[in-house]
Amino acid sequence: MRKLLVLALVGLAAQLVDGALGMAYGLTSSTLLLFVGVAPAAASASVHLAEVGTTLAAGVAHWRFGNVDWRVVTRIAVPGALGAFAGATFLSAISTESAAPWMAGILFALGAYLLVRFARPLRPRAGAGGLRGRFLAPLGLVAGFVDATGGGGWGPVATPALLVSGRLAPRKVIGSVDTAEFVVAAAASIGFLIGLGSQGFLLPTVAALLVGGLIAAPIAAWLVRIVPAQLLGAAIGGVIVLTNARTLLRAGDVDPALTPAVYALLAAGWVVALVFAVRALRRTRQARATADATPAEAGSETEARLAAADH
Repeated sequence: MRKLLVLALVGLAAQLVDGALGMAYGLTSSTLLLFVGVAPAAASASVHLAEVGTTLAAGVAHWRFGNVDWRVVTRIAVPGALGAFAGATFLSAISTESAAPWMAGILFALGAYLLVRFARPLRPRAGAGGLRGRFLAPLGLVAGFVDATGGGGWGPVATPALLVSGRLAPRKVIGSVDTAEFVVAAAASIGFLIGLGSQGFLLPTVAALLVGGLIAAPIAAWLVRIVPAQLLGAAIGGVIVLTNARTLLRAGDVDPALTPAVYALLAAGWVVALVFAVRALRRTRQARATADATPAEAGSETEARLAAADH
């Protein structure tokens, strides 16, 4: 019972992060499941089965709010499903000893990516690469494969690539990626079912993750209004890096005497990323304040000129 409660808290924490960032549900939940001792393939399988429910709910919500571009969804979901199925089959076929460092390495790299991504403002470039099949299909294939083999990664890989293209509004990017993830999660679950059998799914774990996620959904909607996504992204990126570093250090047979120095270096990098995230957030807010003030100032100058003309 205590373990199920912990897993429910894992699902709750993952949904809070995902609700505020629009990504990282799989990264957060898989990292925490590995941390509590769940086998890599079972962790990824359970997370993806839980995501079938959470992504379906998210997709319906985004559709009702008009946040979905169905052309993008269809072009990215099918190759994403193929990549996820292949990734699930690959992860199911390798041993736990081999899978642990592989999965930890992917999660570590994606956690480091989150640190870099949220340490600076993302500036969409208008006119950069259109959202065509030749762009969306390879993106979906890679994101799906990384998502299944790493236990997460669909959002961190697909969302920034679409945002940087500058051809789709941010809300449409997040809504389309979240909606397509339902197909990706279902395909990964089928792959794990074939590779591991029904015993590969830890159904109590799936139920606990799902319950925690459903409880966290309305809290996440409130959290995103008060906690800057930039700070939360840098914070969770550091947690993912430090947590998965332990598995990588063990797999690499690193001298235990060097472990504290490695952790200190990673922690220092985390602090630097948080400092840069705060600075980037301040610059973004100042730019918005300046942009908002400009029309008001222009209006005041116009009124002053009219008053002078009257006199």
